[in-house]
Amino acid sequence: MSLTKRDKAIIADLNRFRVMDRDSIAEIHFKGLKRPNFAANNVLLRLLREGYVQRSTAFIPYCYFGPEVSMKKNSAKVGHFLAILTVYREILQIGKLETFLVEPKYGCKGVAEPDIFCIFRKTPFFIEVQKTLYSEKQMNEKLERYVDLYNSGVLENEPWQGEKKVKPHLLIISDQRYAVESKDYPFKVFQAQTFSNFCRSLKGEAEKPRQVQSSTLKIKSSI
Repeated sequence: MSLTKRDKAIIADLNRFRVMDRDSIAEIHFKGLKRPNFAANNVLLRLLREGYVQRSTAFIPYCYFGPEVSMKKNSAKVGHFLAILTVYREILQIGKLETFLVEPKYGCKGVAEPDIFCIFRKTPFFIEVQKTLYSEKQMNEKLERYVDLYNSGVLENEPWQGEKKVKPHLLIISDQRYAVESKDYPFKVFQAQTFSNFCRSLKGEAEKPRQVQSSTLKIKSSI
């Protein structure tokens, strides 16, 4: 049986995110149907039988993997990639998403390896989905790798750059708050428990401009 346009889109997303749970696939690719989970089950079972996807029954709902993914089905990385997927779903619900890359590589040894690069409301972001607790030293080392990335000049040649070169902001999504805002980085650092909370915090601060630095206001008005 030949693949439909939706089949191909599901497989492409499975390769992009490495792993997706059934409910996420239903929300993203079967939205608007009367019974999206039921429809997703039928399509995923067909794709599984035909060898286009892989599946793990160790999770509820079941998780699916793309044909190009070699990750072990019980890998500790499964939870990490599902957390990245959760951020993607959140952003889709909030507004227009122009670009979303999972663990983009920039080829420079020792520089940062972001969990996410995205362009949201015409503003570029690197996002760290931090589910494990980092020490202050570990977080400082991570941020210094971002400094190396920004100073490398690699980002200036990215295809999303316009005539005026811009530096992506860094958003740390974590239940833990780190002492980083007061430090002098060549990029703006935001922290929030979820992407939705991040957007709500921007709206709240925009309503009180006298309490925020002018450089921060410029960033927030652009998103």
